[in-house]
Amino acid sequence: MSASSIGIVVGIFVLVIAAIGVAGHYRREHRREQLLKNLDHHDWCHWIRARR
Repeated sequence: MSASSIGIVVGIFVLVIAAIGVAGHYRREHRREQLLKNLDHHDWCHWIRARR
């Protein structure tokens, strides 16, 4: 293998690792957003508020 093909293989490998990292970051942020949105929307909150 020549030096340029080794560089291409290494570059593709780095891009695949970066894409996996970006996808993981997106999934974590999406999950965090869902948890924060539903933070006080539990069933027990409704009957506590209804009793007041």
